Amino acid sequence: MIARGPRIVTSEATLPLEDDARIRIAVIADTHSKPHPSAAPLIAALAPHAILHAGDIGDPAVLEPFAAIAKLVAIRGNIDERTLPDVVSIDLTAAAASVYRICLLHIGVYGAKIRGDAARTAHAMKARMLICGHSHVPFVGKDKGLTVFNPGSIGPRRFTLPIVFGVLEIANGKLDVHHVDCESGERWQPG
Repeated sequence: MIARGPRIVTSEATLPLEDDARIRIAVIADTHSKPHPSAAPLIAALAPHAILHAGDIGDPAVLEPFAAIAKLVAIRGNIDERTLPDVVSIDLTAAAASVYRICLLHIGVYGAKIRGDAARTAHAMKARMLICGHSHVPFVGKDKGLTVFNPGSIGPRRFTLPIVFGVLEIANGKLDVHHVDCESGERWQPG
């Protein structure tokens, strides 16, 4: 008998850059059925082209306000039902050609390092960035040839961690990723 691991469901999404090669994407995770009340209004004020949810949604109804703001791409976290994919490959495109590929999954890092299974998945997709949730720790870094971005959590506070979401922007050929504090509405920097 051959032992088999869990079935991994993958999906693909395409997000076109604007004519001026710009895109703004809000990145959220770990809502745990109770997103911070300021999260949706703050994200709406950014006017993102899309919103990515990196799992641990909880009640699927929490997705509705975000889907009303912009195109929503969501994956299943470890607390979620199996109605969503485990992993999504997201192509940012210009003139119908991929210019940047993102791997969106829930559990991707162990501390500040990308897990081996997550790196293999991202590399197999030919992704340049890995976006993950799960830890609730906002993080931007590089490891195993990938940019890794954890948006933190917009759900109930865990320990002393901030309640934040991420913003990914491409403009003038440059990538910028940062976090926004749901309590102040300001750009968040680790203290």
